[in-house]
Amino acid sequence: TVDEARARGYAETLTGRRRYIPDLRSSDRNRRNAAERVAMNMPIQGTAADIIKIAMNRIDAALEEHRRAGGLARMVLQVHDELIFELPRTELDAVRAIARRLMPSLELAVPLDLDEKWGHSWGDMEAAR
Repeated sequence: TVDEARARGYAETLTGRRRYIPDLRSSDRNRRNAAERVAMNMPIQGTAADIIKIAMNRIDAALEEHRRAGGLARMVLQVHDELIFELPRTELDAVRAIARRLMPSLELAVPLDLDEKWGHSWGDMEAAR
């Protein structure tokens, strides 16, 4: 991965997003080592970020349709690879179905699991872990 990034000048996610890393050719060893760590991490961490952002956009569009039909659910927060929603209990099954249908947002050789929890507050979610 580092050699490819050094040759191309960038590291790339599975979705094709690039991060240019000019310090891979730095004469300063510390800068070069830091750039190598970025090159190693970027394909994995960047792809994870792409996956959640794609899912967020798709879910937001579906929730907009849900709201036009009278629903109140909304996505309120993203924390790393988690999405937090606020909704009436009566809409839980509908929003759960939307999330299951639209997440994960990429087809990979290894399936990505969707873990879900619900509660009356975010603190309830921490207790459910």
